[in-house]
Amino acid sequence: MAAPPTLPSGALAGLRVLDLSRVLAGPWAGQLMADLGADVVKVERPGAGDDTRAWGPPWLPDEQGQPTSESAYYLSANRNKRSVTIDMGRPEGAQLVRELAAEADILLENFKVGGLAQYGLDYDTLRTINPRLIYCSITGFGQTGPYAARAGYDFLIQGMGGLMSVTGRPDGAPGAGPQKVGVALTDVMTGLYASVAVLAALAHRERTGEGQHIDLALLDVQVACLANQAANYLVGGKAPGRMGNAHPNIVPYQDFATADGHMIIAVGNDGQFARFCAVLGQPKWAEDPRFASNPARVRHREALVAQISAVTARRGTAEWVTAMEAAGVPCGPINTLDQVFDDPQVRARGLRVEMPHAQAGTVPLVANPIRMSASPVQYRQAPPTLGEHTDAVLAGWLRMDAAQVEALRRQNIV
Repeated sequence: MAAPPTLPSGALAGLRVLDLSRVLAGPWAGQLMADLGADVVKVERPGAGDDTRAWGPPWLPDEQGQPTSESAYYLSANRNKRSVTIDMGRPEGAQLVRELAAEADILLENFKVGGLAQYGLDYDTLRTINPRLIYCSITGFGQTGPYAARAGYDFLIQGMGGLMSVTGRPDGAPGAGPQKVGVALTDVMTGLYASVAVLAALAHRERTGEGQHIDLALLDVQVACLANQAANYLVGGKAPGRMGNAHPNIVPYQDFATADGHMIIAVGNDGQFARFCAVLGQPKWAEDPRFASNPARVRHREALVAQISAVTARRGTAEWVTAMEAAGVPCGPINTLDQVFDDPQVRARGLRVEMPHAQAGTVPLVANPIRMSASPVQYRQAPPTLGEHTDAVLAGWLRMDAAQVEALRRQNIV
């Protein structure tokens, strides 16, 4: 039996979250709430667990350098949780989960629409048991509409939701074609929206005493997060296309080749552009009617970018970055991940954390970016091994004694 974790004391301390989700969007929301102090119990399939436990390599190495059963993917989204194994396919297992839901404030799930009804774990059933329950459903396409029954995955949604239509090199350029983002960004954004929705539902419950059902769809989130690109289409009537690393509304705002690599220039106003031109040794560009204002620069993008490119190729990235920073021009390198975690600002902000781990000694993780003065994030517990806290949770939430838990284990229910 695992030792009990340090009691949460963060902003969400005292809240109980029953996490029936797997892969990334739901677990990301659960991890965020756990980081903020909630007691998040992750319910997993006995013997298998969350799908991402098998999504390796890479695997977390143990203290002898040998791979454990913990995949890096799984580790990215399950910190500060407790893992319980329950076979929901068995009536006794489904009943156990119902009993846990009766004790929970929040339930997260990402089963197909209607998939939990067969176990008596759908919202309409659980609300009769626990009217204060906030039940958050995450699906590919939502609970309604002609696609509701379809399975949805991040890559698929990036394509269907328009993100890939504006990501990648433009037609005619080398390597042209739509590209997905290098991280499952739709899943991550959905997890963040789920967390916001849950907190809003908690505020509503504080006023009314009532829980509610949250219906979150990856497709909805992806469309909503098209931001200025969606607004460009809705206002301008023209579907934006792929522009590589360029910006549809701002110039110069893209990468430029240097003598030894590339750098990013992110000029956001005319004053910055004038300083940028001075650093390049071309102060007259800022007075040229074609380039003096951002709308003019957008109209004459090709001419300006060609002239800038001819100058930036003369010096190395580090030299340009130093000169631009001194002039107050937003500029930076394109870092690989080893360079990211070695960056002095990233180090100063503590964005890599090490946590004790039962199999590996320690596990490196990315820190939560939220900084709160009165109720800071706590790193209480590494992502749990499969079923690590079954005994402790059943004892704590359901007040079961050791003999009762052992009887369930002998029946392969937990």
